[in-house]
Amino acid sequence: MTLEKLKQALPNLTDPKLLQAILEKGQVMTLDPGKVLMEPGMFIKAVPLVIDGSIKIMRMDEEGKELFLYYLEPGETCALSLTCCSAAKPSEIKAVVEEKATLVFVPIQFHEQWTDEFKQWKDFVSSTYQQRFHEMLIALDAVAFKRMDERLMRYIVTKMKQLKANELYITHQEIANELGTSREVISRLLKQLEKKKWIELGRNVIYIRDDFEELISK
Repeated sequence: MTLEKLKQALPNLTDPKLLQAILEKGQVMTLDPGKVLMEPGMFIKAVPLVIDGSIKIMRMDEEGKELFLYYLEPGETCALSLTCCSAAKPSEIKAVVEEKATLVFVPIQFHEQWTDEFKQWKDFVSSTYQQRFHEMLIALDAVAFKRMDERLMRYIVTKMKQLKANELYITHQEIANELGTSREVISRLLKQLEKKKWIELGRNVIYIRDDFEELISK
């Protein structure tokens, strides 16, 4: 990891002393898709900073059902991880590598030290809380107020933007897991979208029209 790459990945952090501290104290890891970073009950010993790739954050219930909350993109960290670190409590989320990712893990003691020492780190943590709180409200609103077909279409748009692709290699069961419903419901709704010619279904792949987001907004 070079200082230049760190600057590019974390544009809001410009303090050279802070960036140097992240390089010296952080542990750099590159992880493949599907790697589980966190699970409910695990104690979080480091704050993850995403340099490239993406991480999927999910909430799980007692039966193991998953609910998608948000993605971590380059330059971001996880507010729920920060909360667990600060409170010394076990994780309440599941974090899985979506796209091959490079992360810098900052040990808890330095996170706490830098909050007092560096204003930019404190501001970074604060803005992370605000952004993630807003995203979780959106997720909550979707579950409470939106029909499943609306949630599915917004999910497809989110995945397209996150992957920067019009082909989603994912099973109906995986979508159902993330949206907290059954595979049968997702398959039926996807077939309805296919009948409209907004998508095309293949084996474990969904081909999506370029103007999909525009179509669902009408």
